[in-house]
Amino acid sequence: MSRSVRYTLFFVGGGLVAVLFVWGVVGMPSFGSNFHPYRDLAIGATIAHGTANAISSVNFDQRAIDTLGEETIFFASVLGAAELLRPSKEERERRGDHTGVRHVMASTRFAGYVLLPVTLLVGLDVVAHGHITPGGGFQGGVVLATAVHLLYVAGSYDALERVRPVHLYEYGEVAGALAFVGLGFAGIAIAGSYLSNIIPYKGFGHLISAGNVEVLNFAVGIEVASGVIVMLSHFLTQAIALHGGPHE
Repeated sequence: MSRSVRYTLFFVGGGLVAVLFVWGVVGMPSFGSNFHPYRDLAIGATIAHGTANAISSVNFDQRAIDTLGEETIFFASVLGAAELLRPSKEERERRGDHTGVRHVMASTRFAGYVLLPVTLLVGLDVVAHGHITPGGGFQGGVVLATAVHLLYVAGSYDALERVRPVHLYEYGEVAGALAFVGLGFAGIAIAGSYLSNIIPYKGFGHLISAGNVEVLNFAVGIEVASGVIVMLSHFLTQAIALHGGPHE
């Protein structure tokens, strides 16, 4: 493709985006207006569906298709990072004594081991109660992945490798993504539209109250936790466990 063709495509595409952007901004209500149709509809649906956390209601119920797009972007990002960080032909994995993880203060080691189960419980709580309190699958998944890597903070990279079989977490990431997509197709089969709710609402005061929101939260939590663990495993492998690369 010649430079002139690329410039033409860029300016035509950019011009159309600019027109749509200006059109959207001009059509917005004036600042300080009492006209908030999206707010009124979103809060009403949140209350009707028994989702105390209005943000989770929007993310996993009213606009769940957008969250599917975000989940897909995250999945692709982890896949791209794993591909870029895979060992080259010149690199070999260092076994046994890993450089840079031997000299850790006793207080740091103790804190890492103590905080690991606590952080796991917090992560599970954030995922499980994402429809009731602030949090959800994305936030809880990151907390869960952080909990596993407290073993590395405590100075035991070998222990981290034992509790972090990367291939299982790769399957976990795929399973979380497929669960989200599969629940969407179940909505088509049962309710006639993609990601339509198929689990009964039970109202406020029940742990399981918000229909699909809880299940989608868990699906995202599994994918995010697994994806972060997989991505960090490749970064740590490059930083600690490989030798013989072009920089050595």
